[in-house]
Amino acid sequence: MAAHVLIVPGLNGSGPDHWQTRWEEERVDCSRVEQLDWDDPDPLSWIARIDAAVASISGPVVIVAHSLGCLAVGAWATLSTRARDSRIGALLVAPCDPAQEGAIEGIRRFGLIARGRLPFQSILVASSNDPYVSFGRGSRFASEWGSELIDAGEMGHINAQSQLGSWHWGQRLLDQMKARLTVPA
Repeated sequence: MAAHVLIVPGLNGSGPDHWQTRWEEERVDCSRVEQLDWDDPDPLSWIARIDAAVASISGPVVIVAHSLGCLAVGAWATLSTRARDSRIGALLVAPCDPAQEGAIEGIRRFGLIARGRLPFQSILVASSNDPYVSFGRGSRFASEWGSELIDAGEMGHINAQSQLGSWHWGQRLLDQMKARLTVPA
């Protein structure tokens, strides 16, 4: 059984030019976690929505999170017993830093929750010139979460402003994670 891809956008959701939205439109294996409030995120609400979405998928799942979505997935993994399922993997892209000077309150709310090693396989992609997290801090997230770190080079926040289109290199990373979780028929 092939893994399903669960898209977890960050603050304000992912607009029409974001690679997450393009993946959802172009691939048949994707669905999105819809949050009640994309602009003023409540950690417990976001965690509950991720948990419900994972529970609704019967087979393996690869969570693809961007920015604040990465922190939300880390918080979910800390608080949910469902996260300890061996059928879960994650591609975490450009996590934002809740401790960064100038981080808005909605991002800072997630800072104390997403701690410790994730109970599932994960790849973390970090950019060397991301305005929302230094590469060093992104590396520390990868180390703390037990994630494989991928250096994306200078790609900004790896979002729509990075003009990645469908971000084919990211899809190759996704497909690698899917292959790790796919159960033979």
